Amino acid sequence: MPTMRAMFARWRRQGVPLWVWMGLRMSMLAIVAVIAIALTMWWYLNAKEQRYLRQVPADVSAQLEVLIREPQKNADQIWSLLREHYNIALYLPTLPNDDWWMLVAMVVIVTPFLVISGLLVSRSISRQFTVLGAGVRKVRDGDFSIRLAPAPRAPQELVELIDNFNDMGRRLAQYERELKESSAMLAHELRTPLNAAMGRLQAILDDVFPLDPEQLRKVHAQLEQINRLVGDLHLMSLARAGQLGLEIDRFGVRELLLERLEWATLSIAAAAMEVTTRCDPALLLRADRDRVGQTVSILIDNVLRYAGDGKALDVAAYADGAMVCIVVADRGPGMDQEHLARAVDRFWRAEDSRSRHLGGSGLGLAIAAAICETHGGTLTCANRRGGGLEVVLRLPR
Repeated sequence: MPTMRAMFARWRRQGVPLWVWMGLRMSMLAIVAVIAIALTMWWYLNAKEQRYLRQVPADVSAQLEVLIREPQKNADQIWSLLREHYNIALYLPTLPNDDWWMLVAMVVIVTPFLVISGLLVSRSISRQFTVLGAGVRKVRDGDFSIRLAPAPRAPQELVELIDNFNDMGRRLAQYERELKESSAMLAHELRTPLNAAMGRLQAILDDVFPLDPEQLRKVHAQLEQINRLVGDLHLMSLARAGQLGLEIDRFGVRELLLERLEWATLSIAAAAMEVTTRCDPALLLRADRDRVGQTVSILIDNVLRYAGDGKALDVAAYADGAMVCIVVADRGPGMDQEHLARAVDRFWRAEDSRSRHLGGSGLGLAIAAAICETHGGTLTCANRRGGGLEVVLRLPR
């Protein structure tokens, strides 16, 4: 069980839960109402007693003031004076008793105060739900740019709800942007190798090119490019639908990184890249080894393809609480700040640092991000201090 100190610390970081937020405010209203009624009744009874003492003869009043200092010792004398000078009907537990009517009057007076105060207290949270409802209507109408900010000291559940709404808006905006851009891009990516393959086959049929294994290998290469693109799109669709199958196993992260670097040895040597690797050999990860390895290979290929001029490839992994972070960094041109958020969009390339003539389908980082999200992790891109790009995979250990 968490300690009270830990619970309050969590509330300061994440916000107070809604049941606590509402409970405290309703309890405070009830406490204020009870205190107000109690103080009013005390004032009323004290005033009533003083009024009685002013009405009785002065000697009786003085005698009562002396006797009530020791009520147990002088009980008989006090009762005698009360029977003689008090109207006992006023102190019987019946409705005609003035005290009961005073209590009823106080409840009648305090009830509207409680209702109005309750409405004012709940107005802040109601206003947030009103703003949220307006945001939902804008999203329904196709405006995915709307972003909301929680009110100060808002309940934890409301803060989380607004954060999830904003995340939903960002994702819908990304999907809409990808949908608009990917149709033309997909047609281009498929048409180019398809036209090349069809053109070469037509040339073979027209006896322009001879029918030999070399020509068939070139046609096969174009068809293989189409097949890879279709496979990548299929993987993306499965991941987006939450249907990407994972074969979970426990494995050493350092071993996986070294394996994927070894697979790229020829390309790394051709690019004259200097490779540095930092990872604790004891670091383990429970995930789909092949899929995680696929993301690492994608990031290594990106460095070789787009950041070869930097001549540096830095691969590292470390534990961060319940997460494992895998970092692939380079010393290439990096990205403009406004492009970083779009780096994982399908078919997207930054014109200055990810130009089309360098090849690639524009799906690499999108696939890596989809695999990370399927594992419950994230992929983020950031420019490095001193130049270059740093891609960080965060996966649950």
